[in-house]
Amino acid sequence: MRLPLGAAVDPLSNPHVHAKRTDRDPCAVPQSWRWLAFLLFIAVALVLPFVTDGYTTYRLALVGALAIAILGINLLTGLSGQFSIGHGAFFTIGAYTTSIAMSHGGLSAYNALPLAAVVSFVAGFVFGWPALRLSLVQLMLMTWGLSLALPQVLKLDALRPWTGGVSGVYLDRPEPPPWLNLSDDQYWYLITFFIMIVLFWFALNLFNSRSGRALGAIRDNPIAAAPMGINVAMFKTTIFGISAMYAGIGGALTGLLADFVAPDSYSLFFSILLLVGAVMAGIRSVWGALVGGLLVLYLPSALPPAMAYLPIGFMALAVVFFMPDGVVGLFMRTYRRYAELRRSD
Repeated sequence: MRLPLGAAVDPLSNPHVHAKRTDRDPCAVPQSWRWLAFLLFIAVALVLPFVTDGYTTYRLALVGALAIAILGINLLTGLSGQFSIGHGAFFTIGAYTTSIAMSHGGLSAYNALPLAAVVSFVAGFVFGWPALRLSLVQLMLMTWGLSLALPQVLKLDALRPWTGGVSGVYLDRPEPPPWLNLSDDQYWYLITFFIMIVLFWFALNLFNSRSGRALGAIRDNPIAAAPMGINVAMFKTTIFGISAMYAGIGGALTGLLADFVAPDSYSLFFSILLLVGAVMAGIRSVWGALVGGLLVLYLPSALPPAMAYLPIGFMALAVVFFMPDGVVGLFMRTYRRYAELRRSD
């Protein structure tokens, strides 16, 4: 594409400006390596449910569901610069929407999942609109209040016929088709894995799209982004809705995998744990959400129950100080240093 001499180039409206930035960076991870790692991940993930026992397969499926929810936080905070410690509330909305749709609406799990995504998106969009006028600290307190209040609302006696109150609700997820010759855990692992891959693909495209660059401009300087023609209010509200949708889908899948939803499963601490997992893995990384899902599920269970969360707090502080970009960011910096040393030799 030829431009007149002296013509201004808008990086947001001209995607060709950034199309080969990674390829021109001699210290970036080669694209062929990334594709090879992705194909290797796909192969290993598809083999795992057939070489592990049912409980391990179930836990790995939970990792995928949690990774989807953490990716929602990465989109909100890492991409747009907004902050939320209440994504467990949208996780809860997705889980209970699925439960109510199946038990009272007569929908199957396959139809309840898209409904949970829509309801979670609408809830996030509606919640994010008034939050536009709030500062970062006020937004944090608002999401904190939502995550703290929602589990208590679900326990009200007036809502007990719908939510089950304190006791929760058992879900009856469908059995796998007989012709697939799969166990229940293998079948729902593969469904969770497929949904995760689709949502990760969507997030990667969003990060690299014109909208992603607009959100990055809003994150870096919202005042300067507005004169560039970016609708700051609409972008921030929409990404809040998309982030809530990711959390809601993760909650719906978790409820189906566990066959059970209860208010105490989605406490304020669960919201904080999701945020900690996102920060420790890499808040600006799409694939870092998968590492965050592993950390959220396996790290607390690997520690003594009486002090399971104390070391996690210290580890989160250590990551913030020594690895601001998380585990994935540390890996990328290490590779860049290695590439720079090879080039200098």
